[in-house]
Amino acid sequence: MDIDRTADLPVYVIGGGPAGLATAAALRAHGVRAVVLEKSPAVGASWRGHYDRLRLHTPRRLSGLPGLPLPRAFGRWVSRADMVRYLEKYTDFHELEVVTGVEVTRVDPLPPTGGDATGGQEKPAEKRRPPGRRGRKGAERPGWLLHATGGRRLTGRAVVVATGYNHTPRLPEWPGAASYTGNLIHAGDYRDPAPYADQDVLVVGVGNTGAEIAVDLADGGAARVGLAVRTPPHIVRRTTLGWPSQRSAIAARRLPVFLVDRLARLQAAIAVPDLSAYGLPRPAEGLYTRAGQGAIPVQDTGLVRAVRKGRVRPVAAVESFDGDAVVLADGTRLTPDTVIAATGYERGLGKMLGHLGVLDGRGGPRVRGSRSPAEAPGLYFTGFTNPISGMLREIALDAPKIAKAVARR
Repeated sequence: MDIDRTADLPVYVIGGGPAGLATAAALRAHGVRAVVLEKSPAVGASWRGHYDRLRLHTPRRLSGLPGLPLPRAFGRWVSRADMVRYLEKYTDFHELEVVTGVEVTRVDPLPPTGGDATGGQEKPAEKRRPPGRRGRKGAERPGWLLHATGGRRLTGRAVVVATGYNHTPRLPEWPGAASYTGNLIHAGDYRDPAPYADQDVLVVGVGNTGAEIAVDLADGGAARVGLAVRTPPHIVRRTTLGWPSQRSAIAARRLPVFLVDRLARLQAAIAVPDLSAYGLPRPAEGLYTRAGQGAIPVQDTGLVRAVRKGRVRPVAAVESFDGDAVVLADGTRLTPDTVIAATGYERGLGKMLGHLGVLDGRGGPRVRGSRSPAEAPGLYFTGFTNPISGMLREIALDAPKIAKAVARR
């Protein structure tokens, strides 16, 4: 008899954010033991680190995780602080097994000899068998070895990677940035406008984060706020006559791209003022076309008003730094007190998983959701997309599908 030696092992979920917690809860509902490994001291670390002004761009009713709705008391647009409280409550409500302070540094196929947390010996990677065994009926029996902080070696029957879309802050390699004498920070280090009162601040990047930080600074007492724009974004109203833009985005995923582009252009012409005269023209490419390229529309939470009133001033993209000056693409030289780079994040998966051949050219997973990569059965990814239909909604849809796939194995 070929005994499945992984049957009594847990499923490890790497990451204690919404995606990891939702998947762990779904696994528990299927009777599968799931252990969440979170490198920070508490769940919801990324939400704890966001700027104070942040609220969900998606309505409360469309943003809850499986098994526990967001409380009505949180209002329609849930705040950052309330989201943290919700994730803590979600963990307790589902009695999730969460181990904090543990960072997974590498994931390998389980060696044939069965290395584990007690010190089993691992074979060199080039001699290791593929991460799957065959049971009596030919079903794959994958197993995984996780290397973690403190010399831990953990074995699991499956692994769900949920370390987050916004994992590692990304700063462009601007010429001269290393010797810039002003204050240059990433948006991930921004919390509130108080430290920048009466300052000249340049925000670089006009995604949702950059737009909101620029408005927050303008409302919070900054003397001057510039917003460096390389590619003008599509701007959408959060709601139109009470109808959330997320519901339109959900419907749009079932329609042809060209049709959604046309409808979005018509809606923008009616609902969003043309800001071309202020340095923020409408994009030439359609909204859904841009979304397919990874450019999510900016939800207007005060940007249009701030730009029209001159409190946030769009400028050209940043090209380089020179001493205390920022050089823009149009040749303009600015000397702000602080530059806040809202330039996005990397997925940060290379060190942990790059050797398995499961990542694409941009460092993200090639396969997500309930499907495992063909070369890595039993390895799953969730929370690595930022769709216009809402990340939390997609996480909530993914979780039970992943749990079902794991349970079937």
